[in-house]
Amino acid sequence: MIEHRPLRVAIVVGEESGDQLGARLMAALKRLSARPVEFFGVGGDRMAGEGMPSLFPLHDIAVMGFGPVVKRLPVIQLRTAETAGAVIAGQPDVLVIIDSPDFTHRVARDVRAALPNLPVIDYVCPSVWAWRPKRALRMAAYIDHVLTLLPFEPAVLARLKGPEATYVGHPLIDRPELLTPSPGERLPVDQARPPKLLVLPGSRSGEIDRMLALYGRVLEALAARGLAFEPVLPAVERLRGRIERETAAWAVRPTIVIGEVEKWAAFRSAHAALATSGTVTLELALAGVPSVIAYARDPLFRLISEVARRIPGLVNLSMFGLANIILGEKASPEFLDPDLAPDRLAGALAPLLADTPARAAQLAAFARLQDMMALPHGRPAAETAAGVVLRLADR
Repeated sequence: MIEHRPLRVAIVVGEESGDQLGARLMAALKRLSARPVEFFGVGGDRMAGEGMPSLFPLHDIAVMGFGPVVKRLPVIQLRTAETAGAVIAGQPDVLVIIDSPDFTHRVARDVRAALPNLPVIDYVCPSVWAWRPKRALRMAAYIDHVLTLLPFEPAVLARLKGPEATYVGHPLIDRPELLTPSPGERLPVDQARPPKLLVLPGSRSGEIDRMLALYGRVLEALAARGLAFEPVLPAVERLRGRIERETAAWAVRPTIVIGEVEKWAAFRSAHAALATSGTVTLELALAGVPSVIAYARDPLFRLISEVARRIPGLVNLSMFGLANIILGEKASPEFLDPDLAPDRLAGALAPLLADTPARAAQLAAFARLQDMMALPHGRPAAETAAGVVLRLADR
């Protein structure tokens, strides 16, 4: 009887969203692998629950934005060296890095230098289609395959001479029960008394700093137009106290709901949304919630963005809402600083709270989006990703 050596998989993530993807990938690998699977690397609580304790706490490196990254650079550099050293010493069959390129790509480069024959897979394509497209070619030197969440990304990487890529599907398409209203859960907008409006200022402290007060003024401007609506603000537990304090004096106070279960219930019953740009805009589109998208940049990022736009070939983006980018059209109105006057945002929101052509046009676009994001073979996204990982690990 031949004893099969366990498949050793190193996984490195840099923030909470990567931990969620990593945990689903781990579960799929255990289901699909013909031999036992051992995991090691960097992850969060969900990955620990699947059997991979982290080398260090994820919050050491879970930072976003140019300014925060610069402030934490010494810690990130230390953790990068520690992680790369652990992967090299662990001699895995495959390395999977997930998102957070400021951290994970540094690890991948160091590992590739020491273990040139180790397959390296990047789960979540960096936004080379939006800015710094030359990164794609550089990635080909230390990444063998990219697992993309968006359907157009493999073609973009091929055009830019980046690594090979496979569209494995966005995790949201695996769980339609989260986003699809059950019968009676979302009344037709012309029957709702009043319609429900989601208010989504973001889940990070910096986003709350820049967006929350603005959204309070937008609700006030909507009410001043004589519109009736029920505002609902889903929030994460760690920001609950702050949001409750800062919305207490709003002219139109929202109902605040906490946690994932309440958030998805609010999405399934909502009729429209005011949302800060991010993954949530794709969640809203897949849930069939017409939206207005807004974003205020922190001052340093805004300065860098304006300079970058003047450099030919560095920025290739005319839209910033994720669903709009996939669709290739501005289905949901977008507002970027300094063009964030509350009355303008209220004017774009008002038609979405009634049965209007503007609302119907968004819903039709979202139906096309569903077709564009569907996987042709119908397998879950995590299993599709796991299949690619197993193929490269056994090559």
